[in-house]
Amino acid sequence: MPLRGKYSEKYNDALIALAAASQRPANVVNLAGEYAIRVDLEYNRYVVATNTPQGLSDEPDANGSWLVRIFQSGDDAPHELLTEATDQWLIDAFDSALEHLEADGNKIEADVDFGDIGRSEG
Repeated sequence: MPLRGKYSEKYNDALIALAAASQRPANVVNLAGEYAIRVDLEYNRYVVATNTPQGLSDEPDANGSWLVRIFQSGDDAPHELLTEATDQWLIDAFDSALEHLEADGNKIEADVDFGDIGRSEG
C-alpha cells in the first residue's frame, strides 16, 4: 500500500470531516488496487467513500460527486452492500446513506450508551 500516505495527506480534510461526522476513525485503504476512505462501524458494518467510480482521484478538489457506500461484512459470506448515496459534498453523501439505511430497515438500534452514528449529542 505505497500510496496510502499520499492519499491520506491529499484527503486529510475529508478524513477529518468523515471522522467527525461518524464519530469514528477514518482511514485511506487500498481496495483491489484502488484507494478509498473507510470507516469501520459497529456490527461488522463499514463505510467506503470515493470521489470517482474508480476510487479516490489524484485531485481531491476535482469537480464531481462523492459516492458513499455502507457494507455488512460476514465471516464466510461476501460483503453485502446495504446502501449507497452520492452528493457533491462528502458529508451530505454520508448523511444520505445513513438516511437510506434507516429507510430500508437496515438500521441497528445501537446500545444507548454508545449513541447513534452521525448524530451528535447536544
